Amino acid sequence: MARPRRMYEGSRTRGNSKCAAPAPLQCGIGRMRAARMPHGSGVRVVPCVVYADTPYTARHRGEVAGMERKDLKRYRIPNAPGVYFFRDGRGRVLYVGRATSLRDRVRSYFAHDLLQTRGPRIVDMVTRAKKVTWRQTDSVLEALLLEARCIKKYQPPANVEGKDDKSFYHVVITREEIPRVVLVREKELEQRFPAAACRKRFGPFPHGGQLKEALRTIRKIFPFYDTPRPVATTARSKYLRGKVVFNRQIGLYPDVATAEARQRYRRDIRHIERLFGGNKEGLLRQLAREMAHYARAERFEEAARVRDQMFALQHLRDVALLKKEHHGEAVRIEAYDVAHLSGAAPRGVMVVWQGTLPLKSAYRLFSIRRANAGDDVAALAETLRRRLAHRAWPLPALIVVDGAAAQIHAARAVLRAAGVRIPVVGVVKDRRHKPVRIEGNVPHGISRDAILAANAEAHRFALRAHRRALRAAKLAAPRE
Repeated sequence: MARPRRMYEGSRTRGNSKCAAPAPLQCGIGRMRAARMPHGSGVRVVPCVVYADTPYTARHRGEVAGMERKDLKRYRIPNAPGVYFFRDGRGRVLYVGRATSLRDRVRSYFAHDLLQTRGPRIVDMVTRAKKVTWRQTDSVLEALLLEARCIKKYQPPANVEGKDDKSFYHVVITREEIPRVVLVREKELEQRFPAAACRKRFGPFPHGGQLKEALRTIRKIFPFYDTPRPVATTARSKYLRGKVVFNRQIGLYPDVATAEARQRYRRDIRHIERLFGGNKEGLLRQLAREMAHYARAERFEEAARVRDQMFALQHLRDVALLKKEHHGEAVRIEAYDVAHLSGAAPRGVMVVWQGTLPLKSAYRLFSIRRANAGDDVAALAETLRRRLAHRAWPLPALIVVDGAAAQIHAARAVLRAAGVRIPVVGVVKDRRHKPVRIEGNVPHGISRDAILAANAEAHRFALRAHRRALRAAKLAAPRE
């Protein structure tokens, strides 16, 4: 690709003035403790270049060195879905992300609260990046599929490092008489679906929730089977047999009773493969040929079905995906609590509140190992220390503890020792365990209701974990 026209770089002249590039922030995963970040200061990044990574017109391209958030307004990053790439000085991809609005998402990496909202791993990546490129897509669904292909191609360290094998998903299309489209975790991929047993395998997909929504959208266009067993064996299970019959009746599973129907289904499977492979334009051309073929043969019902598929592909509805995307961009709150009975079976918990909703996949449970029995403050400190040891987990915008000054001071001490600056508030309760007040400074944009809801959820989760631990201890105790 031709290099875009230089706008300015470092201290080179731009018009009659000079623009000096800012010094890089020495702050990364390995430097968090050494970094000095005054309260209220913003995160500044190394000189960075932005330009389009697609063969579009010049208006999609731009370049800026020494870039800060204010500089982005001068450049035409599209307010459209797509995939963006943070790259180092040699052009190697450090991070791949997907956005509903490329313009807004790229700007978010130059916000003052990047450390709180995205965590040290992303801050470290941004400080090492020299340029950002993007590829625009027609829909959020296509951006989701493109993101997975790019992660597989480039293996960017900020995407794959620090992730366990449960983090990513793959879409498998089986090599069977009646192919299935199955969602599977990476750790199970080779065991359940080795390459020889598959027509195609797509992934990795970092966002399981959005991938499921994407499959629901695709299924409305091209119905497919996703049974846990091969379709030919589902008759052996009364439950699966009933599920297949029901899903056929509501249009989620296609009819494959005849040879012609099975051939049509296998053709739709090839269409799904083209869509996941990024060949939407080729898929539309193929559908146009099929529609013309059916029309010439006066098979107007089939021609209408293909016409509807073409229309749906050209007008993909991203509503469900947008909801998932906005949920993922909401402010993260982490709430902590400790539960025990006279010091027995102590458990510390972390629950995550994303915007106005709980993010249950991020809940974590900690068995208290070092704190003295009944010492709630020490147990809270131990829980928070062990949580901060997981650097791959994104840092919250706010930490909520159950208690007053003692719990707040303990949490702040742990954060200071880790070199992390996150606001802490405590929920003070009366004798009946009802909230009375919130102590500490609440950051702008976080509601009192969200804090109280996160605290209540942490208390519920802690009690549940504690009761389970007590039951397990009783079952394990020897009987007289």
